[in-house]
Order: sequence, then C-alpha cells, then structure tokens
Amino acid sequence: MPPEIPESEVAAEWDRNAAVWAEQVRNRWDTFREHWNNPAFVEFVGDISGKNVLDTGCGEGYNTRMFARRGARMTGADLSAKMIQFAREAELCEPLGIHYERASYSNLTPFSAGSFDAVISTMALMDGPDFPGAMREIARVLRPGGTLAYSILHPCFATKGMGWIRDESGRAVKFTVADYFNSEPFVEHWKFGHAPNASEVEAFGVPRFDRTLADYINPTIAAGLRLEKICEPRAPESACALYPESFRRYRDHIPWFLYLRASKP
Repeated sequence: MPPEIPESEVAAEWDRNAAVWAEQVRNRWDTFREHWNNPAFVEFVGDISGKNVLDTGCGEGYNTRMFARRGARMTGADLSAKMIQFAREAELCEPLGIHYERASYSNLTPFSAGSFDAVISTMALMDGPDFPGAMREIARVLRPGGTLAYSILHPCFATKGMGWIRDESGRAVKFTVADYFNSEPFVEHWKFGHAPNASEVEAFGVPRFDRTLADYINPTIAAGLRLEKICEPRAPESACALYPESFRRYRDHIPWFLYLRASKP
C-alpha cells in the first residue's frame, strides 16, 4: 500500500492555502474555473432551484454562492476551518441563506440521513484520501430520488507522468500519459498562472490522491447510487480565443475534467 496523507494534513494544507486562494478565486483569476469548468458543470448539474443542496468540499464558498444565486437552498461543508471561516464571512457580507459546516465529505455527521435533495462537489473529491467513504456518506444524506453530481480532474489524463510534446514552433501537438496506476498520494504545488501577483505569492500545496477511472465509478455504484451520466467537457472556443496558450491544446487533444451524475433509488 502507498503511504497515506491523513485528513489532518489535508486540512492543514488547505488552511495554509485559504487566504490567497480566496482572494484569487474571488478576483476570477482561476481562468479554467471561470471560462471552462464552471459553465460546463452548471449545465451538467441542471436546474436545482428550490432544492436543498449540499456542496461538499465547498472551500471558501465561491461555487456554493454561484448555485445559491441560481435558486438552490445551499449548505456548504469543507474540511478546512479557515476555508469555512472565509465562506461564512462572505455570507455575512452578502446573505444568500447559505449554512456552512466544517466537515469532511467522508464523515458528514453534522447532517442526518435523507437531508438533501441533491449533493454537488466541484473539483474536490480527488483531493481527499477516502473516496469510497465519501460516496457512502453522500448516499446516506441524500433522500430517495436525490441526485449527486461531481467534477474531478480526468483520471485518465491527470497522471503523475503526464506531459505535452511540442513541435519546432512550440505548439503542443501531443499529450502523453504515464503512471496511470500509480496511486501514491502527493502534494502538488502550483499557482493560478493568470493572477497578476502570481510571482509574489507562495504556490498552493494541494494534496492529490490519484485514482483510476474504475476507482471512481465502482465506489459510486457500491454506495447504492445509480450512475446516470458521464461528461467530458471540451474546452470552449470562447476560452481558446481569450487564452489560446492555456486552452487550445486541451481543446485539440484531451478533456481535463470528468463529470459524473448519479441518483439514489
């Protein structure tokens, strides 16, 4: 078995990330979120207006507020105490009726069984050590007929051995994948490349738990959820026009995100 990164260390990393993360996300410097991932995921989730919805792994609440503005009755849960603090402060500044709880998505004990009409999770479930536990807990808090929709990095492409091959002009012409079955967790360090102060801030430390496609689909089914739809959103032409170096290579070659939707019978 590979060495583990415990949840306490995951929480500590996100506590360290919280202030800079909140500032940069709220200034819309996460261009992949703004121009690709969020628009595609909102469409994938569909209409959840009027529903009681849990956003698990909500971070500082940016996407929780996005869904609240679309009419959902939102609750947010996150492992990081500092992220939850930022989320609550945003709710005080702009009340949207959101309730936030500090909780792991693998241990949703603040919430009773059948509490929610829907659960969403945006780009969080690859960053925790117990995905099967998360699926069991999400299934528990969903009411019968409720739905789960989650987005993750595409496990077939976001591998430890990934890389771009470029031609003589520097244009990305191929994408390589390696170490697909390497499940050793690690802490990835990166920054939002389009943030104007990127050179002045410390890189985020993001714990990653690489899994295979089967490692995501099978625990979702084993938790008693019925798989309904999978989506691999393509980078939009509009994003390529704004940031050609960042997005064109993805549009031409690979999906970077994977979405899954399931329901509780």
